[in-house]
Amino acid sequence: MSIKIYNTLSRRKEPLHPIEAGHVKLYVCGITSYDYCHIGHARSALVFDMVVRYLRHCGFKVTFVRNFTDIDDKIINRANEQGIDAASLALRFINEFYFDMDALGTLRPDIEPKATEHVGEMIALIEELVAKNMAYPSNGDVYFRVERFVGYGQLSGRGLEDMQAGARVEVNDKKEHPMDFVLWKGAKPGEPKWASPWGEGRPGWHIECSAMSRKYLGETFDIHGGGKDLVFPHHENEIAQSCGATGKPFANLWMHHGFVTIKDEKMSKSLGNFLTIRDVLKQYAPEVLRLFIFSTQYRNPLDFTETALHDAQSGLERMYACLAQIAGLPAEGPAGASSISHQDRKGLESLAARFHEAMDNDFNTAQALGHLYDTIKIFNKILRGLPEQPVIDDLALVRSVATTFRTLAGVLGILQQDPVATVAGQKAKILAGIDLSEEEIQQLIVKRDRARTSKDWAVSDEVRDYLLGHRIVLKDSPEGTTWEVKK
Repeated sequence: MSIKIYNTLSRRKEPLHPIEAGHVKLYVCGITSYDYCHIGHARSALVFDMVVRYLRHCGFKVTFVRNFTDIDDKIINRANEQGIDAASLALRFINEFYFDMDALGTLRPDIEPKATEHVGEMIALIEELVAKNMAYPSNGDVYFRVERFVGYGQLSGRGLEDMQAGARVEVNDKKEHPMDFVLWKGAKPGEPKWASPWGEGRPGWHIECSAMSRKYLGETFDIHGGGKDLVFPHHENEIAQSCGATGKPFANLWMHHGFVTIKDEKMSKSLGNFLTIRDVLKQYAPEVLRLFIFSTQYRNPLDFTETALHDAQSGLERMYACLAQIAGLPAEGPAGASSISHQDRKGLESLAARFHEAMDNDFNTAQALGHLYDTIKIFNKILRGLPEQPVIDDLALVRSVATTFRTLAGVLGILQQDPVATVAGQKAKILAGIDLSEEEIQQLIVKRDRARTSKDWAVSDEVRDYLLGHRIVLKDSPEGTTWEVKK
């Protein structure tokens, strides 16, 4: 099955056919570096980290470009508030971004261009547009003529008249049409500026990505990505600029991830309802945040709640505990009949195919995680039923699939730690806060199980209440009794 990706431009899933066979060229819009990154930024970074990991896992060469917008009105305004120059502020938050990305364990893009280092390429692109009458200078500024680009509005699905009617367009005598957008801004006192054919000034936001993607990936490349908030006007304007200059398609596939919400409201700095990445990582491990984000398919909205994060943490702990138990199985075993049912064996052996099928279907990480969780259930069932001396073929199967399991989980950037050491560390941390040893807890659980088997409910309740008095909560399931510390 080929990889299919939902293309925002065509509004349908399309097979990935790289322009250069076996080589995917991907451009993603990066941050405007004026503040700390929030969980919405984390989702964007992790989604495309996952895409790159999976494509490389499937054997593709990937050239991944993600830019930094390091000159912008927000940067200038914030720098003025703090009494520093815009370049210093932008560099500071680029470094803070790297700190957060390293904490999340994301792969570094192959190329990370900064807007301020590519002003020459932007000026050259604007000159091409002016020469083709697609853009016009006006009192030190340069604007793109939206009416000259026939396809304007295709990405967002809006007509030019509808855009104008629904937008708050400021009156600007410099523009020929209210929806014309700026490519070059004439210099203002105290702002960073560069020389240009139209006088000193700085580039507009939209022209940055058109110029930088063309330099590093060519006039037409495979995938352009970003958040849904970038569809209009940013990506719409990128298409107009790039196609207007070259007469060629810009990006063949457009990927846009959904918003992170809090109580169904988009998380954003302007609304003041955002949590920074480092705020969340003070309480949860990076892999927990990854598991939470990938529990929802990337195009859908993702509602941020403590309950969802706690569920992700519990799920991750179950995975590590199961893999640690497998790592503790004997190295050798006798020959003999298998104790693993045909159905469970089939479930293990089909894991990779089911995982790939989910991921090939527009990177459906939620479904892929469901297959991993199902496999953990099969593993636990098999482990409970293994005899004291498991046969060699069963040991080989379980170990082989466990290795595959970790490889597939690695596509999502989880289960990157040693399972045995991780589980030991988790237990030590938990036991440090209570006055019972793990051995004592297990002995009491066995005592309670025996009491329940003999229907001695008084003893069963006594053990449960005793453990609860020590903040140990028991959880019964068909897979057995587990415990956790009450918070």
